[in-house]
Amino acid sequence: MPGMGHAPQTTNPLIVSAFHSALLHQGLAVLLVLAIVALGCTVAQRLQARRLGAGAAGTAGPGSATAPPPPSAKDPMAALPEPAGRRVVRLAFGSLWLVDGLLQLQSAMPLGLPTNVLQPSAGGSPGWVVRLVSVGVGIWERHPVAAAASVVWIQVGIGLLLLLAPRGGWSRAAGLVSAGWALVVWVFGEAFGGVFASGGSWMFGLPGAVLLYAVAGGLLGLPEFAWWDRRLGRRLLGAAGLFFLGMALLQAWPGRGFWHGRGRVRGSLFSMLSQMAGTRQPHLLASSVSAFEAFDAAHGWAVNLAVVVALAVVGVVLALGRGRLLLAGVGLAVVLCLADWVLVQDTGVFGGNGTDPNSMVPLALLVIGGAVAWSKVPVSAADPAGWRSLTAAEPSEPWWGRLFGGGLARLGFGLAAAGIVLVGAVPMAAASLNRNADPIVTEASDGTPNVVDVRAPGFRLLDQHGRVVSLAELRGKAVALTFLDPVCTSDCPLIAQEFREADTMLGPADRRRVEFVAIVANPLYRSVPVVDAFDRQEGLGHVANWLFLTGSVAALERVWSAYGVEVAIEPAGSMVAHGELAYVIDPDGAERRVLDSAPAPGAAASSSFSVLLASQIHEVLTR
Repeated sequence: MPGMGHAPQTTNPLIVSAFHSALLHQGLAVLLVLAIVALGCTVAQRLQARRLGAGAAGTAGPGSATAPPPPSAKDPMAALPEPAGRRVVRLAFGSLWLVDGLLQLQSAMPLGLPTNVLQPSAGGSPGWVVRLVSVGVGIWERHPVAAAASVVWIQVGIGLLLLLAPRGGWSRAAGLVSAGWALVVWVFGEAFGGVFASGGSWMFGLPGAVLLYAVAGGLLGLPEFAWWDRRLGRRLLGAAGLFFLGMALLQAWPGRGFWHGRGRVRGSLFSMLSQMAGTRQPHLLASSVSAFEAFDAAHGWAVNLAVVVALAVVGVVLALGRGRLLLAGVGLAVVLCLADWVLVQDTGVFGGNGTDPNSMVPLALLVIGGAVAWSKVPVSAADPAGWRSLTAAEPSEPWWGRLFGGGLARLGFGLAAAGIVLVGAVPMAAASLNRNADPIVTEASDGTPNVVDVRAPGFRLLDQHGRVVSLAELRGKAVALTFLDPVCTSDCPLIAQEFREADTMLGPADRRRVEFVAIVANPLYRSVPVVDAFDRQEGLGHVANWLFLTGSVAALERVWSAYGVEVAIEPAGSMVAHGELAYVIDPDGAERRVLDSAPAPGAAASSSFSVLLASQIHEVLTR
């Protein structure tokens, strides 16, 4: 019946099963990448050992001209350990990317992310932001399984690349890749973190968690010598201080609802807490959020004053502080972030659609990284005695480098992690370029096509030009058959466009062997001029293999009955309620597929049905 198409639930078993299957297949591709890299590193290691052995055989002694110089002789900086601040930022954000990738494994991600995360993130934003986010929403809705699975491997790969590449070009490239992907997510997934929306607040996540990931990636992409100067750490803390001051000013700005909370007037924070308290999560966390919600309901003005003061104090200390005062400001900033993370942002990982731990954790980690970069600065690399003492105290290679062969191990781990990123990035790129939705979107809404093998009931009716057409005359061609109301203004025009789109998808070879046929499903409006007007309205007049058939009421009723199509006149007008099915008939006149053609909500579902119909026709033609 018209309007019966429906959007599938986020836990639709067909989508969830396909998601898990895609993860499995891509996981096998990851294993293949790892095996190839391991084999290549093993071969390279053996070749290197042979060259070194041959070189040692022809070497007269340590002073020989053919003796390889020690690593530190080529690059004294390479012998030093990774700067402590850089190590903190790299390991922290590598771990966060891994956590984010694992959160993407949740079964609700393929269907739940657009409606529960992407679209709400653009709420209150200007129209141009909404339109930009809709681009990402459209890609995800057209290819929910491919997109959801791809994001898992992209983020896991970025995390591994950061964790396993501590030095050199691989490490800087890892930072730049993470920054690039973070900016993509910030624009299309977080709607610029709410920067352009009304009602934004530091407490709610402004300016967006992944923008902080991008900042961290940009810092890691800097040449390593930048981390050997404490000025980098001080500048990072100073920038954080200015950020906190800006957020204090925004939080204190009147008229934004944050000063409410006493009596019957509820403020913006109370609304946020009410939403978070209803999230599916552990009882201890839910009770903590609920308790803070009750406290804010009674003391909302005081809560906001305390937040404004704390933000301002942290901002001033980080921007202007020195020595122990600066470290105290770092500690206060971390405590403030963690309190907001638990009591307001509700950790951000529960509820089935949590994609990351929200903004407070990465913000705290950046502040800690800045503090370490400022307070633990190695001696100048220009001082040979200084770097010799450091290299004597700390190993220059991580444990896996010492275990598996130093630079060769770094190369192998870098290639493996980059391969994992590509396992996700390639399907994501293909999905973004494919304007046609996956057939599984329609199957999730309307069910999979029924495979049948029965003789198709015959008919003899008039086409849109008044010519007599029978099913027997179409023998030798596949027939895609449906039933449409020519005066319908809801589903029938959509179904007609889906048939038209399926025709274009078939390609010239198949198109010559297919006839698209609609039969009138309205006993009141069934004349040839009405049918012809519908074709012109929907742009079907120029489709050479399109037929819209009609006839007498008696002839139509016989066809409706033969195909099991129920037709009932709507009580309030000329439109009728009728079954929405599509039949694929093979060139020998046998029904082979029966599809539910009821349109589901969204343009992606319509495109998906077209792809599904075209694929079913192609299967019938190639039997």
